[in-house]
Amino acid sequence: MFTLNKFYIDGAWVDPSATETMPVMNPASNSQIGVLSLGNGDDVNAAVAAAKKAFESFSKTPKAERLELLKRLLAVSKARQEDLAQAITTEMGAPISMSRASQADCAVGHLEGFIAALESSEERETLANGDILSREPIGVCGLITPWNWPINQIALKVIPALATGSTCVLKPSEHTPLSAQIYAEMVHEAGYPAGVFNLVFGDGPTVGSALSRHKDVAMMSFTGSTRAGILVTKDAADTVKRVTLELGGKSPNLVFADCDLETRVAESVAECFHNSGQSCNAPTRMLVESSCYDKVLEIAAEAGKAQAVGEPTQIGDHIGPLFDQIQYDRVQKLIQVGIDEGAKVLVGGLGKPEGLEDGWYVKPTIFADVTNEMRIAREEIFGPVLVIIPFDTEEEGIRLANDTDYGLAAYLQTGSLERAERVASQLRAGGIHINGQDAGYGSPFGGYKQSGNGREGGRFGLEDFQELKVRAPIKL
Repeated sequence: MFTLNKFYIDGAWVDPSATETMPVMNPASNSQIGVLSLGNGDDVNAAVAAAKKAFESFSKTPKAERLELLKRLLAVSKARQEDLAQAITTEMGAPISMSRASQADCAVGHLEGFIAALESSEERETLANGDILSREPIGVCGLITPWNWPINQIALKVIPALATGSTCVLKPSEHTPLSAQIYAEMVHEAGYPAGVFNLVFGDGPTVGSALSRHKDVAMMSFTGSTRAGILVTKDAADTVKRVTLELGGKSPNLVFADCDLETRVAESVAECFHNSGQSCNAPTRMLVESSCYDKVLEIAAEAGKAQAVGEPTQIGDHIGPLFDQIQYDRVQKLIQVGIDEGAKVLVGGLGKPEGLEDGWYVKPTIFADVTNEMRIAREEIFGPVLVIIPFDTEEEGIRLANDTDYGLAAYLQTGSLERAERVASQLRAGGIHINGQDAGYGSPFGGYKQSGNGREGGRFGLEDFQELKVRAPIKL
């Protein structure tokens, strides 16, 4: 049993003001593996006060010094990558092979991307009109991160705050505290001054809201559901602080008949099911050109049936359980909605896979003959559920792709360079993935419409944590 009863505030592990606790659960077995102390407004006040005090000196730290600290954090991150992977597998059910290759790797990859961005950045420049532009740290940053990619999002928020000379208070998901505690230990080991980084465990309505409303917090960076992002924005409005959001998605995947169907469809199914479908940018709406629709259904059915589900501790390419019962119940409800709406269950369906009844496992599910008006085509299911929708013309495919409240990512499968360029330019999404190609660490990540605002990663991620100051040249 893990006991997480300390918060990291002002460079030390301290007792919380609150006495409330909650169980830490293992989703693979639905068993309790620990106890977590939850914070309150007093804990937030203490953390923000420490960050505010630290900002006075840390904001003046030269870039060379900040780079040296980041490089020390990089060395620690590499040394503790396996610890992060094991924690993520335990607390949220990501299979260990995936935890190592994708989840924990983010701690290193994003850090390398931010180091490269900071090294090449100019914090002072002369504009074309001769005026002087300075980029300065924004201040105390409140950071709220989710459970589905816990270290990925912590790295994308904590690192740019530290890199720019800002200070921060992190409220990680209360459901994935093990990896967050390890990350706090890593920051401490790297030698950051007391108060620069602070960690308070707690829930959104209590700790998250107290951070968002706090008058001494200059910026909120939030990743999670669109519903919760709206609440953060409303909480932050009275103090007119900057708010950046990375929210939900219902990403389209346009499949044209001229692509390598066998490869592209099978890999698209696997990409949708990756992380048990618990990724905001997952390609969950497959839009298929009518001339190859029947063939795509055959390939997708074969790929879906071949998708293994298994224990997170086992090495392999299988997917693990969903995160908890609330998520399991939501996915089951929406699978039932799809059945009731008249969509055809091509693979999977209701219930748990045979032999995996203890944890929150679901059957990888594919719906065919879906229309874009169905709830399963419009709502973010956040599970291994794919919907397939036919279209007749390129113009109709683009219209369907953009007919969503979200705009985080869009996927495109084609054998034509001209079509790839033409269609990609018309898709309203922050990231475009063509024929299985992903952007690398250091590129901006974020979305259009209700998928949020701002960008995370690399140079653009640094800029979200900076203020701009301009003045004319000094004349004596």
